[in-house]
Amino acid sequence: MDLGFKDVHVLVTGASGGIGLETTRQFLGIHSPSEDRNSGITDNCESLTVHGAKVTAHYNTNATSLDGLVDEFGVDSIRKLQADLGSEGDVIRMFGEIGKGRFGSVQVIIVNHAIYVTEDVPLSQMSLERWNGTINANLTSSFLVIREYLKGLESLGEERRDLKDKAAIVLVGSTAGKYGEAGHADYSVTKSAMMYGLTMTLKNEIVKIVPKGRVNCVAPGWVKTPMAAESLADPEVAYRALATTPLRKVATPLEVANQVLVLASSTVSSHVTGQVVMVEGGMEGRLLNTREDVGL
Repeated sequence: MDLGFKDVHVLVTGASGGIGLETTRQFLGIHSPSEDRNSGITDNCESLTVHGAKVTAHYNTNATSLDGLVDEFGVDSIRKLQADLGSEGDVIRMFGEIGKGRFGSVQVIIVNHAIYVTEDVPLSQMSLERWNGTINANLTSSFLVIREYLKGLESLGEERRDLKDKAAIVLVGSTAGKYGEAGHADYSVTKSAMMYGLTMTLKNEIVKIVPKGRVNCVAPGWVKTPMAAESLADPEVAYRALATTPLRKVATPLEVANQVLVLASSTVSSHVTGQVVMVEGGMEGRLLNTREDVGL
């Protein structure tokens, strides 16, 4: 299916790993369903999906994983750009560099970057340093990226109407933003804010700048990323992750990326805005108590 991304300029933040890397690949490229390397789904259809977007792939500290995409698709399709998104100056600099590039103005942004501190720390014992660090890295940074993107849309004249018609923001939330996560209040709060406060407010603000602009959010649960692999190798962790999930499996990065692309597409989602799409296999909540906990 043609999602209308041919030559559309997409900025993907946190593009160097997991969901971001797969999302970048899908925006760029040629994809054969019968050779899907992530989903495990076989398909006899030999047709190709060619999205052909122009992607600015943001990273903070390590761009090694993006090198293969640059080699595969070339510098006329993908550009790597470093920035510490928690720094206002760095975000402004990044958008300044984007504006000087060959891809033109950014039409779609995927706000995907985030940190997750793996150590479980109850709120009563959490340091202000950790709290502020996560808020800055996940939430304040998202505010800065979205603000500069919206400023860019405001600067477009009527002669650039074709760019504005593609305008879309897709934020990446988490099941932690819906159900919370004990020991990770800092992370949960940032995702809740993105899924509800930001998404619901921005859908009403973007149309004042771009009448057809849309804002949506994708919220995955556990995903088979390299970062999650070690935790999921523990049978107890895997069980608790799937205990309330009807589909009884962990998502792949491709399954999340597919929903990102659908929501970002003005071709198939032109009347969809302000939505939070949960990509979590029907998860109904977290398993809080074992049989021993409740005395059964």
